[in-house]
Amino acid sequence: MGLNIEEQKAVDRFRKDIVEPSMTQLVILDFWAEWCGPCKALAPVLDKVAAEYADKGVVLAKINVDEEQFIASQFQVRSIPTVYAMFQGQPVADLTQARSESQLKATLDQLLSQLPVQPGGQPPKPDITPLLAMGEEALAQGDAEQAAGVYMQILQAVPDSVEAVAGLVRSFVAGDRIAEAEQLLASLEPEMASDAHLDRARKTLELAKAKPEDGELAALRAAAQGNPADMDAQFAFASAAFAAGERDAAADTLLAMVAADRTWNDGAARTKLLEIFEAVGLEDPWAAATRRRLSTILFG
Repeated sequence: MGLNIEEQKAVDRFRKDIVEPSMTQLVILDFWAEWCGPCKALAPVLDKVAAEYADKGVVLAKINVDEEQFIASQFQVRSIPTVYAMFQGQPVADLTQARSESQLKATLDQLLSQLPVQPGGQPPKPDITPLLAMGEEALAQGDAEQAAGVYMQILQAVPDSVEAVAGLVRSFVAGDRIAEAEQLLASLEPEMASDAHLDRARKTLELAKAKPEDGELAALRAAAQGNPADMDAQFAFASAAFAAGERDAAADTLLAMVAADRTWNDGAARTKLLEIFEAVGLEDPWAAATRRRLSTILFG
């Protein structure tokens, strides 16, 4: 940019002290000097109003024109005091004529009503709703790897998104990455771990851990088919089938059990179905259709 060393240092100071805070807050930028009587008269007004508006995202920054002549020249400051309101690195209002407390407050109120100023200087969180929907769609289509990638992307932007954590756990489960799902849940801080959004993810993991070894599902299927009246065999097959990804077979078996004897083992078949609905998602079309089938059996 053709700046000498001192000018570059001045620019760096300005970026750190004014531009960076102004990305989220409204900065009152006061150009002043020690010898300036009007500057000294205005200073208490600026200090008082800035303090009162601090919790609204307003901060005060001062530039001594004698010490920062290069910055003052960039703003074409020809008289002092000169006061600007800065937001996101740009002047958004000239406050120089707002010499009284009431005038300054009126101008600040107007600016704050128009600008997305963040009290406390915290940047707004990005809208992750579309990405969450994308992750859910990938899971619904059976693409666990893509879903995991989407949820990881969300967590890079918003590390405290419990919805993304829950989605990532379910993605790991869908991709048969059970150990990673368990590790992720175990690593959460207590406040996040207790969030209700994780209930579904935990239920999904719990049901998936019942996944049978190779050949075991075939044996359980044969046992269930060979003795339809054996409720224990039916239940064991249904649990294993869902864990293995055969949710239709699991649901059909459990629904048949409810129809045959809804009181068996304190209603275990119905309870298992409800756990499956929770794991799949109550709004999922398959879960909704299966719930209607259950209601028909229970209530006619």
